[in-house]
Amino acid sequence: MLAFSFHHHAMNLWTNGSGEMMTTEMGQFKLEQASGTFAADNGLLKVTANTEDGTLALAWRSGQTMKGFYAEARVGGAIVRSSWYGGHAVQESLVQEIEDGFGKGIRFSFEHTEPGKPSLKQHIRLYQGLPYALIELEAADSQEWETNELTPLASYLNDNGVLDFGDGSKEEIRSLFIPFDNDKWVRFGSHANPSSVFSYEVTAVYRAESRRGFVIGSVTHDTWKTAIDVEGTFTEAIGRLRVISGVSDLQTRDTVPHGSLRDTSIVSPTILVGAYDDYRKGMEAYGKANAVIQPALSWSGGVPMGWNSWSAVMTKLDYDVYTHTSDFFAKELQQNGFADQEGSLYVNFDAFSDNLKEGELEDAVRRVKANGQKPGTYYTPFAFWGSNPDTPVEGTNGTVLYREILLKDGSGNPLPKLDGAFPIDPSHPEAIARIMRKLDQVTAAGFEYLKMDFLAHGAMEGVHHDPSIRTGIQAYNYGMAAIAEALSPEKLGRPFLINLSIAPLFPHGYAHSRRVSCDAFGMIGDTEYMLNALTYGWWISDNLYRFNDPDHIVLFKSDNQRATTEHEGRSRLNSGVISGTSLLLGDDYRIEEAAERAKAWMTNREVMALARRGESFRPAEGRSGMGGEDLYSLAGDGGTWVAVFNFDGENGKSKAIDLSRVGIDSAKGLTVRDLWSGESYSLKPGTSEHTVELEPAESKLLFYI
Repeated sequence: MLAFSFHHHAMNLWTNGSGEMMTTEMGQFKLEQASGTFAADNGLLKVTANTEDGTLALAWRSGQTMKGFYAEARVGGAIVRSSWYGGHAVQESLVQEIEDGFGKGIRFSFEHTEPGKPSLKQHIRLYQGLPYALIELEAADSQEWETNELTPLASYLNDNGVLDFGDGSKEEIRSLFIPFDNDKWVRFGSHANPSSVFSYEVTAVYRAESRRGFVIGSVTHDTWKTAIDVEGTFTEAIGRLRVISGVSDLQTRDTVPHGSLRDTSIVSPTILVGAYDDYRKGMEAYGKANAVIQPALSWSGGVPMGWNSWSAVMTKLDYDVYTHTSDFFAKELQQNGFADQEGSLYVNFDAFSDNLKEGELEDAVRRVKANGQKPGTYYTPFAFWGSNPDTPVEGTNGTVLYREILLKDGSGNPLPKLDGAFPIDPSHPEAIARIMRKLDQVTAAGFEYLKMDFLAHGAMEGVHHDPSIRTGIQAYNYGMAAIAEALSPEKLGRPFLINLSIAPLFPHGYAHSRRVSCDAFGMIGDTEYMLNALTYGWWISDNLYRFNDPDHIVLFKSDNQRATTEHEGRSRLNSGVISGTSLLLGDDYRIEEAAERAKAWMTNREVMALARRGESFRPAEGRSGMGGEDLYSLAGDGGTWVAVFNFDGENGKSKAIDLSRVGIDSAKGLTVRDLWSGESYSLKPGTSEHTVELEPAESKLLFYI
């Protein structure tokens, strides 16, 4: 960060005292000092430090406010709180102009002191034209100390409410649940007051109808696991909100406490606090703010399209199905619309490629390349699937046992299995050496795509081999950075696509795509489940990862399910097209019906062109609870695409599309085109609702112009 020092009039402190309000300008920022307060204002947001009671308040020009926010830290077995301290000050010398990736801004520090306790400093940044503040907590002492919990912001005002929407409305308030990872078929959720929501890394608190709301979340992910605890005891108010760094629980897949940091100065993640007239804009702004600090891993190769073996054959993967798929694509689809921007497709092994006999793997890769396609494979870098920790690590001639590289608890024992596998410690040099041997094999074999799975194992808390790595997130960053470097174009001299399957949402920046949900197959229930993740995670795509991955697009039949109806299969495809997207099919094309559907559907050039845009559709609504919403839209090409779904596999439904909710102005009349049937028809000027008839499990892709 580039900072410019600033010197003001002869005050040393903006602190508790008496006197008239004093106002000054710093660039485009207004600073105010009065008895007991200091405030900084960028024209959109004013942040006020109360130097009498040690709390922060935020007030937006749009009317929203947050008040009574203090900071906390765990010191030994106790919690200390800024509002319990006796001294509160904003030092003039620490008020600075700054310029960084967010633009030109201002930074000030709100310091809280109490004899015998660490000082608590809330560092606050505001930027020109941005309706959010960035806030972090630094807890410092004169000598080295230790903590595993910092709370940069918290407020507990109970009935009075800590947030005010500034609209005088009694409309429903919802709080957003974002899961830590995508394991165990976890779901995103929006929960209406009264509720208690414990969301990981970010949340939105908003009115469902007006969409007016707040977004609060961490934008740095180098050390801590963070959660936002939101309680709405009563329908009309949020009574408590806490941003806690140092979370370790079942949702983070942990069995031991969060790792502790030890230093004279310990710093929390940076927390974004913003207010918006549409929480969806806020979530997108949050995604972009993360990308300022850690961009999505760059990819120039267009939307990944092709096939993955897991849903098609699962454990029965063999040479025949892999090569048959490649030949089928080359003969029937690749020249007829289903191909990436280079005219190619990925053909990917999932788990159980070791079913192939000696020589078959090499021959299969040659076959795929001869067909003008790109082979992909699968790996679990941080998971050991054996039952005996004393098993030798492959490639070490028995000199290293898995026990040595497994993540340990405080007693030196390997952590319990998660999802059937022991977690491996990414900080152990032999663990990294094992991963590098595998990646060397993968790249030497000619693969161009790697799906990595069960990555949350590498982010678990435990005692790490490297004593400088004290938290699970530090370890995960270390391991993933090594993988990304090994597979980088700079290292390999060619593009290589990195995909994450089961993985934490954060930290990001180490892969090109990440599955937005857990496994999703071909039933209409699978489509609804994946769309639950898109409903509340559409903003991830092209911000944290270049592509949201909607998982296997099953057109006819997954190996573990019955055959789908045509409407089910087409809905699953439509859900993939709108995800932003990675479009990997998941059928066995030796089955005639699967082949026929692929030939009929994957050659629709207009639908495939929409998928190749790589843009995530936006949900029209955000009030589906733990379900998926049924209406999405994307503006472009002079019009708006709309996707509408019926998740009921037994009954048809009439869906009235409120055109204003999907951003369509119908004042001058509209032409609607169905991308699948090709049918076009007109809507009269002033039409506010367009009713679509859907059969059981049916969906439609429509273009309004």
